[in-house]
Amino acid sequence: MLIISFKRIQEFHTIHPASKIAIQDWHHKVSKKEWNNLSDIKRDFNSVDYVGNSRFVFNVKGNHYRVVCIIIFASKKVYIRFVGTHQQYDKIDVSKI
Repeated sequence: MLIISFKRIQEFHTIHPASKIAIQDWHHKVSKKEWNNLSDIKRDFNSVDYVGNSRFVFNVKGNHYRVVCIIIFASKKVYIRFVGTHQQYDKIDVSKI
């Protein structure tokens, strides 16, 4: 999968250095995959949630961090919409990002 944009990940782990290894590990794993549907994602990330409107929420590092993505299966692209702590995630409306 092609991940757009790594810049959001870099910005996040610059502010939260403890997240760097876990977030980069997530990025590395996702970039190696070719998903066609939610079942494919669930095989690799059992805790992923589909929240509607092509948006998926990944729990990273035991639910310490959340990554919200729009995934377009046809073009094999993952658009990162949000990277944050669990507390930051609780304050956003996922459907509007």
